[in-house]
Amino acid sequence: QSKNPKAFMWASLLHDIGKPVTTRRRKGRITSYDHDIVGADLCFRFLKELTEEEMFIKIVAGLVRYHMHMLYILKNLPYGNMENLLKKVDIFDIALLSKCDRLGRIGANLAEEEANYERYLTKLIAAKERAAYQKN
Repeated sequence: QSKNPKAFMWASLLHDIGKPVTTRRRKGRITSYDHDIVGADLCFRFLKELTEEEMFIKIVAGLVRYHMHMLYILKNLPYGNMENLLKKVDIFDIALLSKCDRLGRIGANLAEEEANYERYLTKLIAAKERAAYQKN
């Protein structure tokens, strides 16, 4: 269950908004590198046309921006920015959005994605606790 269902719904709808701009054929594969980064900007501009709720827009754009981080962090890829993620989004909502995104893939393995979600959430909680401890 999302802590902010309205923002979660919009993030779910818009999380791949950057794909049309970033999708390319590279070495025989179709890729959408940086669609999360481009998507966050597009999401922000799109929502600015619909509402003046700045906090709502920031929450949705943040979820769009970090929805790929489950993959980045679990695979220890250099694109993962845990520090910024912790500052910008609710860890439970970003983990849930990432899980939903992964489960929406054709041929998704439910058990594997559930295990990935649990590992990711565990890492997020530990990082948040470390950050809180270091603050004090």
